Parts: sequence; C-alpha cells; structure tokens
Amino acid sequence: STFDVAVVGAGIVGLASARELVRRHPSLAFAVLEKEKELAHHQSGHNSGVIHSGIYYKPGSLKAKLCVQGAALCYEYCDQKGIPYKQCGKLIVAVEQDEIPRLKALYERGLQNNVRGLKLIGAKEIQAKEPFCRGLMALDSPYTGIVNYKQVAQSYAEDFQEAGGTILTDFEVTNMEMAKESSSESEDGLKYPVIVRNSKGEEIYCRHIVTCAGLYSDRLSEISGCSPEPRIVPFRGDYLVLKPEKCYMVKGNIYPVPNPQFPFLGFHFTPRMDGSVWLGPNAVLAFKREGYSLFDFSAGDFLDAVTYSGLWKLVLRNLSYGLSEMYRACFLSAQVKQLQKFIPEVTINDVLRGPSGVRAQALDSDGNLVDDFVFDGGSGDIGSRILHVRNAPSPAATSSLAIAKMIADEVKRRFEL
Repeated sequence: STFDVAVVGAGIVGLASARELVRRHPSLAFAVLEKEKELAHHQSGHNSGVIHSGIYYKPGSLKAKLCVQGAALCYEYCDQKGIPYKQCGKLIVAVEQDEIPRLKALYERGLQNNVRGLKLIGAKEIQAKEPFCRGLMALDSPYTGIVNYKQVAQSYAEDFQEAGGTILTDFEVTNMEMAKESSSESEDGLKYPVIVRNSKGEEIYCRHIVTCAGLYSDRLSEISGCSPEPRIVPFRGDYLVLKPEKCYMVKGNIYPVPNPQFPFLGFHFTPRMDGSVWLGPNAVLAFKREGYSLFDFSAGDFLDAVTYSGLWKLVLRNLSYGLSEMYRACFLSAQVKQLQKFIPEVTINDVLRGPSGVRAQALDSDGNLVDDFVFDGGSGDIGSRILHVRNAPSPAATSSLAIAKMIADEVKRRFEL
C-alpha cells in the first residue's frame, strides 16, 4: 500500500491524468482512489457525450487551448483503440434577428481559437443539413462529434492498469495527514510520508497526491488543509429524450446562440451513440451533490450551498432566469416551447423525461462562475505535496487527454518527479 503518487477520483480527468503520469514515469508506483464501486460514475458517466470543438471559450484561455488540442487527441485516441464515435457536426442556430451579431462574434472567437472548418451558413443551408430545423443563420462546426465518454474513461483505466497502475475502488478518502516520523526534524523522514485514509479506516501511504474530485474538489481541499475556495455548487441538468420513432428529425447537434447575460448554454438537441436524441438540459440548483432526481436531498449539501454568499449573489443577478429554469423543470410544455423555436414539428407527445446529470459548478465569493481550469496546492508539509484540480468544467471530457498532459507537467514541476 505504498505509492509515489495517489490520484483521488476515477472520473475521466483523474483516469486520463493517472494514465499520462504512469506513461511518463514507468518506474514509479501510481494508484487511483475512487469512492464508488465503479469508474466514471458521476459527471463522466452523466454528460451529453459531445466532443466539443472549442468555439465558445475566451481566446487565450486554458479552456480554449485545451479543448482544441483535446478534441484532436480524443479522435486520435478513439481511432487507435477502436472506440466508436460519430463526427456528426453541430449547428449553432440564430432564430431571432438580434442573435445574428452574437453568432458572428462567436464565429470570430472560434477562428481565434483555431477551430477547424467553421463557417456561417444561411437558412437554406441549415435546412440542407437539418431538414426539420428552422433558423435565420447558423454557425456550422463540422468537427464536433459524439462519443460514449464512459467507454473512453474505461479505456484510460485499462491503459493505466496495463502500465502497472493500481485502481482501488470503494475507497472514499476522508483524511490526509503526514506520518509522525516524517517531521522536519527527522534527517531524511519516510519515503512515503503522506497517509491517505478512507471511510472504513483503511490506509495507503504515498509521496504525493493529485485530486481530481469533481463535485467534491472543494471538500478534499479543505480536508488537506488547503483553501476552500472556489466552492462547488451543484446544478442538476434534466434531459428530455425524443421518442425513438421521432429521432429522424435530428441528424447532428443543434444548439442555440448563447446569451452572455445568462450563465448556461440553453436547451440543445444532442444525438447519442445509441441512436437516441437527448434534449436539454435545464439548469437548477441540486439539493444534493450527487442528486440525480428531483427529490434527492442532503441536508449537509443543501446547507453548504445556501449558506454560501457567492450563491446568493449569483441567484440575485440571475433571478428571472433561475425562476424560468425552475418553471421549465416542472412543466414539460415549457421545455417543448424552447425546442419548437428550432424544430417547430416537435410536440409534447414526441418527448419523454430522460436522464439527469449534476454539474460541479465552481463559484467564487462574488457569485461569479469560475469559467476556467483551477489548479492549486497549499503550504506546509502536506499542502506542498498535493496538487488539487479544483475546477475542470465542461469541456473537461473532450479536453481530458490535453488536461492530463498539463497536470503531468505541473506534477513534475511541483514535485520534481
């Protein structure tokens, strides 16, 4: 039970990072610690499955760079491993006149981010690509695709284990501390001075820790004595699904033009690898960090969220939007009305309630959504041995191999591996 580096969290980012680390340092011992019995169980297994192309993100940001690099690496990896995907493309569709300037600005942003194949198309070309879709103008992104990210994450895990890595499931990390013999007074200390303990009292010893804990990234940081900021506030996204006999209406991804006044992307049409079509998601505050249904509730998680001043600042700035989202979450007809802006033929009889996901949204104390990736550690004996991946928002699944390279670079720099 001794390792050079323990990676906490077996989502797609944690597994990609562990895979990259063991490939770079084959002589060292690596472990992945996962609290669930299966891998990629939360955000990595409950996402839309889209391979994003990198259009939306601020030029020069880590999100933009890592998404463009990550999408290319994702396609290349799937080709190497024989993992099926579809490069079905995406249309970002303007349905109102006032959306056209924002669409053109998005096109310019995509060009600055070096997104391949982007072009603006008119109403006739929209219908040629998506016969049931109506719009004034669209941004066509032909290299956007879809894949089953749970399958990709499982493949990363197999690569990691084949290279000698160890995966410990059902291992919920509840404590990290320095072994007493490794105090600074000791001349050389222990080789594995960090004790990581789980909820059952089991222990492993390691030299360094990397946390990729998604919905629990802030709590793991606090456990290790590092900063509690940015805080994670969970937002549930509920999807609808088209009835199987109506899936012919959607060929590729169809997205709205995002409104910069609101924090989320809005309702979209997403084809899936199994042939189904997901519609949505909405975005409502979840009352439990892993609460996938409307009635899931955790008093601790709820109090954590509602006592955080950053959440109230976000809510007050977006009150009408939030109330609209809650209304749509309750009434199917309100969600269908959003969809009919793009495909008028969709009716309430064509849709069913579908799955849900929970997004680990990082918020700062001023109520701002933390938009980019955040990596930090701490000071002192244990803080200096930890790298926390604090915020890996969408498009983290698309970017996972590119993020992994950056995390491996940071691990080498901080820990001098």
